[in-house]
Amino acid sequence: MSEKEQKAKELFKSGYNCAQAVIGVFAEESGLDFETAMKTALPFGGGMGRMREVCGAVSGMLMAAGLKFSDEKAANKAEVYKITQELAGKFKEQNGSIICRELLEGIENSNTPTPSKRDEAYYKKRPCVELVGDCVLILEEYLKTKELAKKEN
Repeated sequence: MSEKEQKAKELFKSGYNCAQAVIGVFAEESGLDFETAMKTALPFGGGMGRMREVCGAVSGMLMAAGLKFSDEKAANKAEVYKITQELAGKFKEQNGSIICRELLEGIENSNTPTPSKRDEAYYKKRPCVELVGDCVLILEEYLKTKELAKKEN
């Protein structure tokens, strides 16, 4: 387990949502302070405000990628979209979907705005901690690959 993966899982278990946990471990090295990252990612937890749409961990991973790879004027949109598709594709390949409700299939789910109580039963039945870890590892691996390619050129 990487240091970032462990930290992201700890953030999630301490009460931050899935999106916050992922972007939280990449924020400062990407030029975004932790507090701003937490505020920015808050709406994306639970598949966007508990609507169970795109997995919050995936959203956090893509926000972190945007911080790392977008240029100042977002003139490199196509490049960032390509990176987005690669990262989301890798997650989908590993987990079968990027949609929260599909990842939580078989778990009674309410899309009310009130977060579920975080207790031992919550963590036992949901794959969220592992999905947070997957997103961190996918992005770490991608960043390593980019750095290696940069050194070779």
